[in-house]
Amino acid sequence: MSPKVTTAGREAFGMFDHRRMIVALVRYGMFIALGLWIVVMSLASEHFLTQTNLMNVARQAAPLMIIGVGMTFVMATAGIDLSVGAVVALISVLAASWLQLGLPAFVVIPLVLVVGAAMGALNGGIIVLGVPAFVVTLAALTSVRGIAFVFSDGYAIPISDPVFAWIGRGDLFGVNAPIVIALVTALIGWVLLTQTRFGLYALATGGREEAARVMGLGINKVKIGVYALTGTLAALGGIVISARLSNGSPNAGVMLELEVIAATVLGGTSLFGGRATIAGTIVGALLINFIRNGLNLLGVNPYWVQVVTGVILVLAVLMNTVLNRRVEQWARAAPDEEDAE
Repeated sequence: MSPKVTTAGREAFGMFDHRRMIVALVRYGMFIALGLWIVVMSLASEHFLTQTNLMNVARQAAPLMIIGVGMTFVMATAGIDLSVGAVVALISVLAASWLQLGLPAFVVIPLVLVVGAAMGALNGGIIVLGVPAFVVTLAALTSVRGIAFVFSDGYAIPISDPVFAWIGRGDLFGVNAPIVIALVTALIGWVLLTQTRFGLYALATGGREEAARVMGLGINKVKIGVYALTGTLAALGGIVISARLSNGSPNAGVMLELEVIAATVLGGTSLFGGRATIAGTIVGALLINFIRNGLNLLGVNPYWVQVVTGVILVLAVLMNTVLNRRVEQWARAAPDEEDAE
């Protein structure tokens, strides 16, 4: 091999590594952003990096992480679920009401999980009939929360059951129960997404649905399954929130669907399906809550937190669609094409 060819090969290899590094920086930018935010806030506030504050942020982020796992599967199929916040509200008042009737927690918890799964499966069933997911889940967002208000007559219902309360306020080996539940949920979600046919079929459905259908994959079953899973996890998130607040409220989970979507997209799951990551969703949920917590520690007006959340959602969509796509297209371009005169 001539020196000229060797030099050209080395330059091409160097360019390839350079492109891969830039793609990795864009794809995993939220991991870097989370690390930078933690460093900056640890310097800006002496209370930020304390164990108490970190555990408090993780506990508050737990419901977002739990529901975000389900949303990751939905988005993997190129779908969306706007009803998760309303499901949280309905599950909240149902659980509180049934506990007041004297039903034990070990009966109430499976019941409300089944209700959440049924509502998710209903959404999925309507979607496979041809109605857009945005329309179906938007309708569910309003109607399900309306049912929660009707059921509770608009009032919060107190919860005093100690077993149920432990889910939101207890701990296991020194770790808050909501954090343990969120981590276990994330682990199971990762296994389902990466190690099972269900996860593979979900990604295939979102990547190229028609091709997946031609291959004989049960597309309709997959769609109903991912929405049922999201409904179940929304119910679990509602249980955690109700147990932490010790009441069931029809106002629970207001705007939660936007935070879940923001966390999922921030983590790198594609809005157009075919690409999803559970770890990214967890990081996205933590980033949103760490930003909120940091702004509160700095004394920022709490109303600005809503503004920041909206800005984060826009930036997440921008990175997930425009920036990520253009960088990957640039990375796939041959060095010769870029250097050609």
